[in-house]
Amino acid sequence: MEIIQWAIRFITEGGVFMYVILAVWAFALAVALERFKKLSYTYDVDGPSFMNELQRYILSNDIQGAIRVCSGSQAALPRVLKSGLKRANQGTEQVQNAIDATALEVIPKIEQRLSYLQLAANLSTLFGLLGTIQGLIQSFSAVSAADPTQKAEVLAKGIAVAMNTTALGLLAAITIMMIHAFLTSKSEKIVNEIDEFAVKLQDLLGTKKAIDD
Repeated sequence: MEIIQWAIRFITEGGVFMYVILAVWAFALAVALERFKKLSYTYDVDGPSFMNELQRYILSNDIQGAIRVCSGSQAALPRVLKSGLKRANQGTEQVQNAIDATALEVIPKIEQRLSYLQLAANLSTLFGLLGTIQGLIQSFSAVSAADPTQKAEVLAKGIAVAMNTTALGLLAAITIMMIHAFLTSKSEKIVNEIDEFAVKLQDLLGTKKAIDD
């Protein structure tokens, strides 16, 4: 209860920009949660294991089986590889074009809304700075007009506004930046696997076709 009371007092003493920073923070956390669920449970897959499974089907001359394996997943890598497998009986250029077209469709969805987190971190810092300026202006204005017996109290209130908004703005910015770095690394891992295994699929299909011919 003491912590809750302290938090309420901390926010109320910080002025209006505290609520703005909290709103930006809440927005960023909502975006981060949605992105985490998508990147961890929808778009991601164990790339090496998945590619090994596809390789067994392809080397067994069961392209349709490989396509069925891709169809059983909503992840980004299977969607891209599936488009290449559908043109396995065509030339290397057609396979690459199909993969590139699907990758151009999938990759923006993987990176979607991550830039919002960077924006939210910057906004948190800037609103904290605005709160600092507001608190200092409030302090100096009040001190110049206040009764000498009340100057200390008025100055303390202004400093509280300045320091509280600075602290909350920095805390929000730091946490959002850490989350942004984590989610960016996950998205880069998925995109890198798409690039890597798309090339390996093209090489595998080309090698198999050369052997069959």
